[in-house]
Amino acid sequence: MKSYADNPDIIYIHVNEVDRYVLSHGIEFKEFMRAVPDLNNLLLLAHKYDDGTFNHHTLFEYVEADLIQRLRGEEIYNYGDFCWIDFEEEEALNVLEAQEIAELLYLSHIKNHLRLPFYRKLNNRFAYLSHEDSWFNKTYYRSFDDFYSILGEVIAGKLSDTKGEKSFFGRKKKRDIPSIPKEVLYPFIEDMKEGMVISIGKSVQTRPQLEIPIWVIGDYYNMDEMYEEYSENQNLPVDGKLVYDRKAKEWRAFVK
Repeated sequence: MKSYADNPDIIYIHVNEVDRYVLSHGIEFKEFMRAVPDLNNLLLLAHKYDDGTFNHHTLFEYVEADLIQRLRGEEIYNYGDFCWIDFEEEEALNVLEAQEIAELLYLSHIKNHLRLPFYRKLNNRFAYLSHEDSWFNKTYYRSFDDFYSILGEVIAGKLSDTKGEKSFFGRKKKRDIPSIPKEVLYPFIEDMKEGMVISIGKSVQTRPQLEIPIWVIGDYYNMDEMYEEYSENQNLPVDGKLVYDRKAKEWRAFVK
């Protein structure tokens, strides 16, 4: 099996609006959390984290908001499965019913829902299910606006992340690319429903702008098969582009 470390230059997205989840490849836990810094607490459903707090009612461990930064520094890839759901107050854990706890166990084990995993008691925004960190991720979103905001932040972050001592544009460690507004990503909604790849590695930069190519490749659950399809499509004409105008400091979308 390929590892994401071998090809850190693509993001695969497939959106299922009916069941309110997104399948993705290429988005690491630390990148996700950087895009949602205001989360409260995380209830850990499947993990290998050693510093969680044990909840006696659910028999799950959790991480409080002020300690999430420490979890972000973990090598999540080495956990294998890493699944969690956010929640507001610890008291809510203590009133979860047996059926709800069973649903959470099923969710983390099968990576599918018995019913949509949004609980009034927890007031959660997400249910996050991953395997080998960015290799495979299935995240449920209460609001898809959250997803588009996160994706826009992740793409910009990848472009700005340093490579050695220099950033993507060759400058010294400086974030000079703004997050992509969610409205710019809206034209790709139908493509995301089909399954599309955003290729950071094949971005083309000139003095006035940066172009990120996009291909629609289909719906994949198996990321090895997704890579094979992407390999066959990456030399074909693109299905769309994200373009950053460096002078205007603005993002635009072009859809085929």
